[in-house]
Amino acid sequence: MKEEKEWRIRPYYKSELAQAYAPNLAEGSALNRLAQWIKLNAPLTEALQQTGYRSKQRLFTSRQVALIFEYLGEP
Repeated sequence: MKEEKEWRIRPYYKSELAQAYAPNLAEGSALNRLAQWIKLNAPLTEALQQTGYRSKQRLFTSRQVALIFEYLGEP
């Protein structure tokens, strides 16, 4: 039986979170998929922009992680 990881609200590297959402993809592909999900989810994109999010940042802040979990669900 697979043990589920508890996802706490804390800063995460983008690659760490992306691979949690797409564990079967290579890191680059997982990052691209997460970026696409964010882009296609207008309310999430707007909410992230309100936090100062920029697509080139390497780390999601705790607030940004909370928003991602709110709009996309936990990995």
